[in-house]
Amino acid sequence: MTLSTQPTSAVSLRRLLPEAKIMGAEDIVVRSCAANSKFCLPDELFVAMVGPHQDGHDFVEEATANGASAILAERALPTSVPVCIVENSQSAYAQICQALAGDPSKRMRVIGVTGTNGKTTVCRLIQSIMETAGATVGMSSSLGYDNGYDRQPWDCDTPSAAILADLLSRMEYNGCTHAVVEASSEALSRDRLDGIELDAVAITNLRNDHLDVHGSVTNYHRAKKKILGRLRETGFAVVNADDAACEKLLSQIETPALSVALHGAGEITASIVERHKSEQTFLLSAGDETVPVCTRMIGDHHVYNCLVAAAVGLVYGVDLKTVVRGLERVESIPGRMQRIECGQPFGVFVDQADTPDALAMALKSLRRVTHGRLICVFGSDGHDDPGKRPLLGRVAERGADLSLITSSSISGRGSLEDVHDVLDGYERPARAHVMPDRTAAIQWALGEAQTGDTVLIAGRGAPNLQTLREEELPLDDVEIAQAWLYQEMNEEEPIDEGPVLLKFPRG
Repeated sequence: MTLSTQPTSAVSLRRLLPEAKIMGAEDIVVRSCAANSKFCLPDELFVAMVGPHQDGHDFVEEATANGASAILAERALPTSVPVCIVENSQSAYAQICQALAGDPSKRMRVIGVTGTNGKTTVCRLIQSIMETAGATVGMSSSLGYDNGYDRQPWDCDTPSAAILADLLSRMEYNGCTHAVVEASSEALSRDRLDGIELDAVAITNLRNDHLDVHGSVTNYHRAKKKILGRLRETGFAVVNADDAACEKLLSQIETPALSVALHGAGEITASIVERHKSEQTFLLSAGDETVPVCTRMIGDHHVYNCLVAAAVGLVYGVDLKTVVRGLERVESIPGRMQRIECGQPFGVFVDQADTPDALAMALKSLRRVTHGRLICVFGSDGHDDPGKRPLLGRVAERGADLSLITSSSISGRGSLEDVHDVLDGYERPARAHVMPDRTAAIQWALGEAQTGDTVLIAGRGAPNLQTLREEELPLDDVEIAQAWLYQEMNEEEPIDEGPVLLKFPRG
């Protein structure tokens, strides 16, 4: 992506990157830059970055042919234009993007949210609390962005450094006083947040995840910890003290840090009062104050999300009653333990839970409010970490009364190898049900549910688009469930006999 500047006319690489070595010139003055050689325009800086599949250093010749006036790279290159050599071109690129955008984070309070689970929900809760307190708050999360003027969905956790810089600039232009940014481990490992001065960091939890990307738990935790390096000296952190890995971080955080807890000791705590399928009530305690909070979203994990968001609001001086109003205003978040109510006599929830840990939390939360059977529809396709698949099967077998393995894609093309991997986690594979067609699987599970039961549709969560036969087709578990429920609730007779259910033990 090409990033041009509006607030700043030029950026000196000599000043911005003092550790860099510039060859072929005394300084390189940048007015716009590009990280893709194909889209590089005349007089732009081309940034050569090493990606997971390609090395930008191999495309320098194409960039100069398109008019690049200088190159930023990690090694010396045989080219006729000046070259700025840095140790980490991804980090340098992010810093340049922020500088070209006018360094908007220096004039806003930017809150970074990271963790294995709960990032998106915490982002929305923080935004709601601060807006309830009268602030104008921009947000970037996996559900989309809010730049203070309009909101748009997108399909990423954390955008590229160029898009993030442009988004923060627009937030500032639109009068945002605060910005909440979801920071994925991939974005942190690729230094997309470099150049941003964070006023606060919220860490929800640190589990063993994304090992297919990071290679090891150590690398994954190291990537998450990078966010602390973006905190300004006057900033603060909020950490979940009930999470072992997060608690370990507390001793390593140099800035002021606040801990939250539901079961252990924390500076901001909660205790559950009552919980039903439609809502839960808990007591939120901060200092000498304790107030009740009633949320439409249920589960211990949501209480943790509320605690983290509340801590951020309280540090910013928001009074506890306003914090509670902000928490209670968020009645649902697409694909995050989203309750579907169409008049049916059983519970239906759609949750993104696509990891063993997230699926276990979702099933545990629903088990506590389910008087009948707990039915789980879930899937794992080839793009997932293969090591997760048996664990998903183990969690589903132990946590649900009836588990149905399906595809995570609309095409139902999840390979038999994927299904076999999931079945490896079952102690009794013959009890597992397999139905590759996801729509049919959801409809069968709903048709199987009786009064008092609960159906969890897991693995996809929020609406998204998938490509099938070169067409973009919507895949929305919520719409699939609602369409079936509305029709079933208005029909005295079944629509048809339903799809064929396969028993699929590993042979």
